Order: sequence, then structure tokens, then C-alpha cells
Amino acid sequence: MKLANLLMERRIKIDLKSRTKDDAIIELLDLIKTDGVNLDYHEVLASIKEREDIENTNYGHGFAFPHARTDAVKELYILIGVSHYGLEGRTPDSIPVHVVCLLLTPATIAKLYLQTLSGLASFGRTEGILDKIINIKQPCELVKLVGDSNITVDKELMVRDIMRHSVACVTPDDSLKDVANRMFQDRLSALAVVDAEDKLVGVISDRDLIKAALPDYKSLISNLNYSMEVEPFEELLKNEEKIKVSQLYRTDYEKATPNTRIVEIAAMMIFKDVRRVFVVSKDEKLLGVLLRKDIVNMVIRG
Repeated sequence: MKLANLLMERRIKIDLKSRTKDDAIIELLDLIKTDGVNLDYHEVLASIKEREDIENTNYGHGFAFPHARTDAVKELYILIGVSHYGLEGRTPDSIPVHVVCLLLTPATIAKLYLQTLSGLASFGRTEGILDKIINIKQPCELVKLVGDSNITVDKELMVRDIMRHSVACVTPDDSLKDVANRMFQDRLSALAVVDAEDKLVGVISDRDLIKAALPDYKSLISNLNYSMEVEPFEELLKNEEKIKVSQLYRTDYEKATPNTRIVEIAAMMIFKDVRRVFVVSKDEKLLGVLLRKDIVNMVIRG
């Protein structure tokens, strides 16, 4: 089914008057009230706020995707508003939010909700789409834009529906210091290792860094009185700019394609106790990453 088939012109507002996302959400909810739908709007707003408190839904590219799974609604609602001037508030790429896509769904239809959210996010990443949206005059023009994108909603939940498109990477020529700095800055426990063509070649984790400092760690475990001539971490720090990723990274990682079913990945993560799966194209180019916590946050928590 095409994503555009889920959109209703009467639930699209081209000229948002609000200047903040919170006010825009209330303005969009008025579109449902106009339809005469009887909802507990206080509960709906509370659910949206609860989700926003967990994570800001300003996506970047000029889009925001506030959403909530709540028993206050009985069906999927997609409400879209366009602000020609842009909304106030922080965004990941400093581009003001111009398009607010509000999704409301019962907790029982997580698949359709996640695929719709994923489809709208893909639409938002389309090159030049924001300028086109800002210049439209009628809701039917927005529906046509989405229809022309040929984005579809599938029967099953796929990796592409919840994967992260931004992946922290290093190259084999980067140093141990580069890795440590990137992990600290981005609060990460592992980084993808890619070659000059952005093809995935391995992974390097915080565990690999510690192993570099403690190559004899098995001896330490078996004999707590095992003595070392030099402090291992001090020695590592002396050479942190000389040690290269190529000396440390591992090639034993799990990968999937965007079209792999989420249930397959979830089962594999449990069976192998895996925290992350890298998403690659047919020619092994890195496209994204799916974390175990993403399945919890997106599918189970919503």
C-alpha cells in the first residue's frame, strides 16, 4: 500500500499559525475535533508529552514527528502541519521545523504506526523536498508529493522501518585516540569501521580498547597476584596516537539488509546476545545500524 493512501486532505494544515511545536500539536489536534471525533484530548496530549520527554522528536531536515501510542484513540491518525516561517526550538541540524507530522495510534497496531513513521521520515530525507513543501498552497499538493515519492507501507515490519541512518564510523587508518574521542563525544560503546568507499569492514568497541591495554588479561584473571613491570593503561596512553584501528578492529559482526524482517533480527539478537546489527547494501556499503534498545524503544515502548 502506498503511504499517500493513508493521508487525508482534511487532516493536513498548510498554514500553521503556531510558533512552537507544542502549540502546533494542539493546532493539529483541532483538525480531529473539527471532524467531530470524540477523544480524551487531555490524555492524548499527556501521551504525546510523555513521548517528547523521553526523546525530542525534532528529526532534522525541517521535520518533526511527535507521536504517541495510546488507548485514547481507536485508529491511526496522521495529522500534518506546515509552518512557512519555521517553528522555534532546537533541532539536530539547526534547520527550523517547518513540517510537523503528528501520529496517534492505539498500542495494538505498532507495525502500521512504525512503518508510517518510517515512511514519512524517508519522505523527509528526500533531496529538496522541504522547499517544495514550503511552497505548496493546498493539502492535495502535499498528498501528491508523497504519492510521487512511491513510498510504500509493507505487511511486515522491516529493519528499514526502525534502523538508525546515522552511524558513527572510523577508518582503519584512524588512531586509538581518534576512536576514544569519538566514543566519548557521542557516548557510544562501539564504532563501525569503513574503508574509503564506505564499505563496512569491521567494528571496534570499548572492549577492544581495554583489551589493547591488557593483552595478558587471562593471566590477570587466573592469578590476581600477577605482577606487571609497567602500568598497562599508562603504556597504552603513550602510544594512543601510534596504534591504528587496523590493529584492533574485529570482523566478527552481525549485518542485515534494510529488507530483513525485524522478527528475524530480534531472534538472532536474543540467540547470540548481540547488541547491534549493521545495515548494509548489496555491495556492503554501510547504510545504518539497528540497536537492540531500538527494538525495545520503538516496537515495545513506542
